[in-house]
Amino acid sequence: MVDAALKPVLDMIAVMIDATPHLLRLGALFSETVLLEVDGDAYYLVFHRGRLETIAYGQNRKTPWRFAIRTDSEALHKFWQPLPSPGFHDIFGLVKLGRATIDGDILMLVKNLRYIKEILAIPRTGSLA
Repeated sequence: MVDAALKPVLDMIAVMIDATPHLLRLGALFSETVLLEVDGDAYYLVFHRGRLETIAYGQNRKTPWRFAIRTDSEALHKFWQPLPSPGFHDIFGLVKLGRATIDGDILMLVKNLRYIKEILAIPRTGSLA
């Protein structure tokens, strides 16, 4: 089961990346698949040269991913607030609070950390509050 409320947010992130030259420049060398798992629902975010090209929904053990960020919908909603509470301001803050885990190729995440953090924070500027 995929959370219907999360689909438009992920689609909005893709549109905002394409409309933001700064993000395209940051992600120019990033072409990977990232697993975002929220409450057990899987979202495979397929990036090519910094653009979020496709989003595949639903668990699929055959889809390879480079790293995964796993969290719950409540923590993600708090993360996306315009002014998040302490600990909910950053993906590593979520991990420290025990509200998220990060698996896979951590080096790839760290090499592209600013890009990943900025695209995940895009919904903070939207009307999700």
